[in-house]
Amino acid sequence: MNTLFHNQVISILPKLRIQALALTRNRPAAEDLVQDAVCNALRAQASFVPGTNFAAWMHRIVRNRFISDLRKRRDTADIADVPEAAFATGAAHEDSLALKELGRAMTRLPADQREALLMVVVHGMSYEALAEATGCAVGTAKSRVFRARRQLEAWLLGGNGPEGKSRLPSQASPLLEVGSEGDDVPVPAVAAGR
Repeated sequence: MNTLFHNQVISILPKLRIQALALTRNRPAAEDLVQDAVCNALRAQASFVPGTNFAAWMHRIVRNRFISDLRKRRDTADIADVPEAAFATGAAHEDSLALKELGRAMTRLPADQREALLMVVVHGMSYEALAEATGCAVGTAKSRVFRARRQLEAWLLGGNGPEGKSRLPSQASPLLEVGSEGDDVPVPAVAAGR
């Protein structure tokens, strides 16, 4: 068996767990999803082309496995089981409250936007790698991240949504700061892990 391939699988496991948690919103289901995806990857090891983006390939397998499982079950996921540890640890009281609020807001996002936001902000994926992993155009990937950030901003500032929301600088929140380089969309600071 290919040792390099196995080492790559082992090194990406933490990121796959985070993606699986974002998709399933349930820790045991996320662990099962990662295990099934790794089994799929090991079976399909011969189809991986060395030198290509291994992380995108694995994230795509996780996403496809999740979709396949949803099609088989056709029931809803448990949204009440999002672990606080996925967002931060050891925060001050105010930060802890902000993280809980962010966690609740994240569960309200559509799955595609939540997945895109986590992959870019938490995993540090480029928009191009996100587009490849999710099978969409780069513009669509950017749009999903933008819409997720904008919706979170609206919810965290007390609004119901981005529609009709004024984005005046005087309404800035301590939870918000400028996003990634080349991206002037505000992002919750706690979501970016800052």
